[in-house]
Amino acid sequence: MGARLTKIYTRTGDTGSTGLTGGERIAKDHTRIEAIGAVDELNSAIGVVLSHIPPASLAARFTEIQHVLFDLGGELSMPDTACLAGEQVTRLEQWLDEINTDLPPLQEFILPGGSQAAAACHLARAVCRRAERRVYTLSRQEPVNPATSSYLNRLSDLLFVIARQLNRSAGIADVYWRHKKR
Repeated sequence: MGARLTKIYTRTGDTGSTGLTGGERIAKDHTRIEAIGAVDELNSAIGVVLSHIPPASLAARFTEIQHVLFDLGGELSMPDTACLAGEQVTRLEQWLDEINTDLPPLQEFILPGGSQAAAACHLARAVCRRAERRVYTLSRQEPVNPATSSYLNRLSDLLFVIARQLNRSAGIADVYWRHKKR
């Protein structure tokens, strides 16, 4: 493990730059930092979901996801480094298939909400989509591990399915979007 911080503030970012893992300094609004920040926000949003004490099996999965997201943020802070692999994407797909099996098929769009845990999960899904967009924008400018975008794409799907499962476990039905005809 690298050096530990003994002080939280360094003053090195006061002029609008921040350091990458290798020591390179870039602007705080650089596309890479936007992607790293969105992944960090996503990890925090998943922490909020965990604070609603989901079932133990889901809590373990969310904690594993948080670890992967921390790796993903590290990967983004080290250009030309790959930490994620296809196995992590496959694992999310397996969880998706497992959880979605017990849910009724969707016939319509549903509105985000329901229980507090499900609403937090829907919010995390939206943050995940933003992180995916930021990583995609970065990938058009610089090389990015393809597994990173795939992971975020599957994770947003998983968060949607878990939100539905959390509502079902809480006895709350999905609320279907009603299209108003003009």
